[in-house]
Amino acid sequence: MADDELTRVTIIYYDDGSLELHHEVRDYPKNGEGRIIIPQDFKEGKSIVAVCLDEITIINKVGDRVIAVDVAD
Repeated sequence: MADDELTRVTIIYYDDGSLELHHEVRDYPKNGEGRIIIPQDFKEGKSIVAVCLDEITIINKVGDRVIAVDVAD
């Protein structure tokens, strides 16, 4: 499968048995209907909260302090 057939996504999830929110950026293919195909081995042991298109920068999660960021006007 060529790299241009993959879609970059940010996946926001909880590990089972934990309240700590995690995120990872991955490249996955789409099915014929345009839905991202997340492999079962990635899903195991996780509760996926959101799948976001492209790479996103999370500046604050539940329980985190807001970090300083440089935002372009």
